[in-house]
Amino acid sequence: MAGKIPALPESFAPSPDSVFSDQFGFYSLDSNVPGLSKVILDNLNMKDYSEYRAALEGRGKVGFRSHKEMFQKMEETFRFCACCSTLPTRLSDPSLLRRCGKCLNVYYCSKECQRKDWSLHKKFCKKLRVVAIDRLVDWLVHTGDLPFPTETWPRPAKEVRCWDDWLSMQGDLTARMDPILSGKNMTDLWINACRPRPDEAELRESVWRVCSEFLSRPLTIGLGIRMFCLDPYSRPLTIHLVGAGHNETLGARTKDLDELSRMFPGHQGLEVVMVGPEVVKGPIMRPPLRAFGPRGRVYISAYKGLYHEFWEELVEKGEAAKPDLVVGFHPGFHASQGLGEGWLPTLLLLRDYSIPSVFTMYNDGELKYSVQILVELEMDIKGTGPNPFSSQKPEQVQSSPNKEPSYCNAFYLYFQGLLEDKQDED
Repeated sequence: MAGKIPALPESFAPSPDSVFSDQFGFYSLDSNVPGLSKVILDNLNMKDYSEYRAALEGRGKVGFRSHKEMFQKMEETFRFCACCSTLPTRLSDPSLLRRCGKCLNVYYCSKECQRKDWSLHKKFCKKLRVVAIDRLVDWLVHTGDLPFPTETWPRPAKEVRCWDDWLSMQGDLTARMDPILSGKNMTDLWINACRPRPDEAELRESVWRVCSEFLSRPLTIGLGIRMFCLDPYSRPLTIHLVGAGHNETLGARTKDLDELSRMFPGHQGLEVVMVGPEVVKGPIMRPPLRAFGPRGRVYISAYKGLYHEFWEELVEKGEAAKPDLVVGFHPGFHASQGLGEGWLPTLLLLRDYSIPSVFTMYNDGELKYSVQILVELEMDIKGTGPNPFSSQKPEQVQSSPNKEPSYCNAFYLYFQGLLEDKQDED
């Protein structure tokens, strides 16, 4: 007999004053696949969301006995029927859940479900194979193998308009990729992963895509500097990365944004302060600079808390420099439980202080909703569009795999201050 689906713990349910995007993410998982959040937590040996957040914040531990166990536990979080959402625990025989032999990324509980779902799955099968490879290769970022080393830009930033321009400056990447492809961590990855090792051409392309996601962040910050015509050669610049979470700060290193120094060689100093309630402790948890950054270097610091709190506690008191630019990667305020506690005070602060700001979105739908919200707040939106430095690594919605993959920083919008006609009326 199939077991009863456990009730959603209270700690998963979003509250009106919730500011943690991963809490909302856990709730969303169960909306599509009831019980999936519990599967994930069980594989992490945790009882609820509060333990998960405590582990991220260094107040708890997530440990596996081996790399093989880690990858197996990861794969188990994708084990549910892509057609009817049935989890293994609800089947009389969990071994009936079989993986698609082509993409090795989605599962079906019966041949009937697989046949029923094929008209949809065939549209994404090849892409989902790529997603599955990239998901594993991404581990090499945490081992330190990725990203591969990059070169100083021989051309001015304004002439580098897209990835093709960037790649043309890097020359032949073979010498930088071969040690990664033949390295011990790459070998260990495919010994322990729950799938066969792809061929070298597939792995080479995957390494590039994973690196593109890593590099997309500094290149998007550089794009914002250019869009607002800020000059890093005339004076130091301070950038606040608002809404930063564990994606930007978990395992962050103080050199992660050094591509900005290659983008603007000889600059007067760039400081990036990561601000958000989900900031994770690490090497970047150091005090923001009060005024000038170190010349020719990118200085990274962080503050754990909401942006308007950071402004009141440090910026207004002169303990941190005012920003020349604010950047937000996937703020997601369009999908939150309400702007009130999290984003509304920040958006109003950015508007009222007329701070140049750039936000990125995963897809066109998120961009449209975000624009609508900013229009309602009477923001002066300067422009929107596809990000020429969007990540090339496709992202799968875990609980709804048969959808068009999205890409980090795929779209941008930039804005500054209040609409002029509204100011005139006032």
